[in-house]
Amino acid sequence: MTHKMDKQAQKPILILGGTGKTGSRVAHRLTQQGISVRIGSRKGTPSFDWNDSTNWKSLLQGVKATYITYYPDLASPGAAEAIRSFAKLAVENNVRRLVLLSGRGEEEAQRSEKALQDLGADWTILRSSWFAQNFSESFLLDPVLKGRLALPVDGVKEPFIDVEDIADVAAAVLTDNRHIGQIYELSGPRALTFAEAIEEIVKISGRKVHYTSISTEQFISELRQQGAPQDMILLMTELFTNVLDGRNSHVVSGVQHVLGRKASDFSDYATKAAATGVWDA
Repeated sequence: MTHKMDKQAQKPILILGGTGKTGSRVAHRLTQQGISVRIGSRKGTPSFDWNDSTNWKSLLQGVKATYITYYPDLASPGAAEAIRSFAKLAVENNVRRLVLLSGRGEEEAQRSEKALQDLGADWTILRSSWFAQNFSESFLLDPVLKGRLALPVDGVKEPFIDVEDIADVAAAVLTDNRHIGQIYELSGPRALTFAEAIEEIVKISGRKVHYTSISTEQFISELRQQGAPQDMILLMTELFTNVLDGRNSHVVSGVQHVLGRKASDFSDYATKAAATGVWDA
């Protein structure tokens, strides 16, 4: 029995999106704990691609658990079907422990969640608020650097979460079976409008950035002028209009519940991000 347990403990954990914002941090935390990881990414060997299932089975061979993130977002067309196909293959290959990074208040994301639940996996679901790191590592960085962030959002608050907290939670639930069958909603400790978030970044970084609320039509027009593909325009419009309607403005306590500590504040995130020089002129 002990030998079997030792062999199980030595198996790697597969991190899908292992080079992404949360995946890379989860992989780092697990590695620091002496846990072997296998990175699932387009540049990996073998590579992983949500649009090509060729290598899925080989990536699943010999792993004991999988952290699942979907790019670009679970609200994307086809996401739920891809998640269902992967989860089914995982369970069929005796990889039952699946942790899914989901989104708060997204009906499409809940279809992906249901796929894990219906297939008999030992699932845990992490429903996350908007990433604070979107302002420093993702699609909101370029507008911040250009000094103008214009979105079709006016006055709606969002409790932005530091992805370092998500990574801490994911690493914890991946290595503790007490979290099987649980849905955790994760947010920061304070809800801010996008304008207030920009004000904090300005105050901490010294950079001049102006937030402007624009119409959905203007938003779509600007995305088209920037050459954004149609599927990305549809996704961005869905996220900034339907999902950001105030349904997720309330703060939740998932981070506290799993880690026994409060979630990091947006100002702490902004201070650390500014120290890296990412917002320097």
